[in-house]
Amino acid sequence: MLRNFALLIATALTIFAAIVMGWPDAQGLMPWVLPSLAIAALVVIPVLVPSLVRGWLQSPLGKHGHITTASLIAFSVILIYAHYSGFDIVFSQWFNSLKWDALGAVGQILIAILAVWVAWRQNEISETLTKQQNAITQQQTIDTYFQGVSDLVLDPQGLLEDWPLERAIAQARTSAILGGADPEGRSKIIRFLSSANLLTPLKRDGLLGRAILDGTGGYVVDLAQGVRVVNLGMMLAGKDVSYTDLRGVDLSGANLLRSNLQGCDFTGANLAGTILAQANLRTANMNKVRLFYGDLATTSPRDRNHPPNFETGAYTGAVVEEADFTNVKDLSEENRCYIAAWGGKKTRRTLTEGANDVENRLGR
Repeated sequence: MLRNFALLIATALTIFAAIVMGWPDAQGLMPWVLPSLAIAALVVIPVLVPSLVRGWLQSPLGKHGHITTASLIAFSVILIYAHYSGFDIVFSQWFNSLKWDALGAVGQILIAILAVWVAWRQNEISETLTKQQNAITQQQTIDTYFQGVSDLVLDPQGLLEDWPLERAIAQARTSAILGGADPEGRSKIIRFLSSANLLTPLKRDGLLGRAILDGTGGYVVDLAQGVRVVNLGMMLAGKDVSYTDLRGVDLSGANLLRSNLQGCDFTGANLAGTILAQANLRTANMNKVRLFYGDLATTSPRDRNHPPNFETGAYTGAVVEEADFTNVKDLSEENRCYIAAWGGKKTRRTLTEGANDVENRLGR
């Protein structure tokens, strides 16, 4: 109430001040103009000054008043120094001697440069938006793939269906989506398939080909005779999966020839029988990775001409010839010895811990 009353009084005083300023001038009483201005100032200034002060204090300049004051003082000092040193006169003479035609050409060049910069920024923003849209579209595609594969391998009772035609369709879908995804998208797909046991060789019932339950909520794994729901084969050969999370995945038997696996986290992954020839595994995390089955003394890399023996480990190991293991992390001593024994000269040179204490069983 008091605030509204004060606002009403301030409005009335402002109107009165305007009349005081305008009346002498309208009546031709010029000697009364200055006294009228003084009276108007006495009325208006008390009304305006508090609001102006509050606005100043709330503004960025007012909130940093010490910086503003220091800047004004510095600017004043520069102007005073320029005046007493004669620099202002020299500057005026130089300014008047400028050839404005030439400066106009320079200005046009600067405008052209500015236009190029603006176009570059617009293109950069457009590329960023395109990447974001592509990421959203890819995630939607991957989600659709997950749902499609789930529908293929699950029947209404929730048991794993695995007819040959369904496996063929699942593999075709997987091959298509892995070919068009980026590294992170590929790693999501691999983690999904591996977590769902779709990459693991499962034991079949011998009649309908259904996977056999192990009685503990999982499926019986059959390394020697089992059939995978999705066989990756060469789907990842030469592909980029660098700097992605592949912890615990089952890539056993997959062909990763010349794949870029740099910086990947393979903690707990199964790479037994995986073709890693000429693959880039620089700085990858190899903690608790399985590269072979059986004993180190009797194991050997997979061979298409010989069936694997999972008891002795013969022909169950990963093919690591010409692979790059530079600066891999947490490589166990057993895996180091296997890589040194079966990697060949080129691979042996990439082992940070060295390989001179291990016989080169590959012979080349």
